[in-house]
Amino acid sequence: MDAIHEVQRQSAQARWEERSQRPLLALALVFAVAYAVPIVEESAGPGLIRACTMAEWLVWGAFAADYMVRLALAEDRKGFVRRHWLDLCAVLLPLIQPLRLLRVVSTLLLVGRRARMAPQIQLTTYVVGSVAGLLMFGSLAVLSVERESPDGNIRTLGDAVWWSFTTMTTVGYGDHAPTTGVGRLLAVGLMLSGIALLGVITANIAAWFIARFDRDDVVERRQTEAIVALTAEVRALRAEVAALSERSLTK
Repeated sequence: MDAIHEVQRQSAQARWEERSQRPLLALALVFAVAYAVPIVEESAGPGLIRACTMAEWLVWGAFAADYMVRLALAEDRKGFVRRHWLDLCAVLLPLIQPLRLLRVVSTLLLVGRRARMAPQIQLTTYVVGSVAGLLMFGSLAVLSVERESPDGNIRTLGDAVWWSFTTMTTVGYGDHAPTTGVGRLLAVGLMLSGIALLGVITANIAAWFIARFDRDDVVERRQTEAIVALTAEVRALRAEVAALSERSLTK
């Protein structure tokens, strides 16, 4: 009975994760829009800003509720917490210090962890989405904290995107750089994330080439084996023809 109960709980958790996957990813897009609008649209009124802030909190709340549901459906809850400790930190982070930037970081962590669980999302798609998400949110975040800085030189969205791109690729031309403490923390996060993602991309490309070479080697070996077999058949056929010829001559 315990084994049957465990299977039922696991299937319930799997059904929940499958059914909630697309709605949560759709909410992630809502969060991206709600975060970007007040930053890109400098003339946004207080009503629009409040609506966007409420949307951000609602999306974060949906991902936090998803974590709680999966925890409730897990058979080994302590083991679930140990395996998903980063999710738990992302859920608790905005509650400890409800800064907007922390809410953005926690939501990105929850979105990334949830997206990686989707069986239809391959590694390449996940990495490309992570790069695009970090580039977009990094640009918006650094623009929001650096635009009003007296000594800052990141004033437009174009400057922010250029800075994020050069930072994530670890090129660092130095023409744009954050001057505030929060901006420098963002820079550290983008640097570390960029190094990690570039490593994954490089490893993925190397694995593709290795797999391609292995396939070519298999095809070449099969062709060689086919040629050897065909040569052996031709030799056997020649030997048989020669034997028939000798028999006909002796008669």
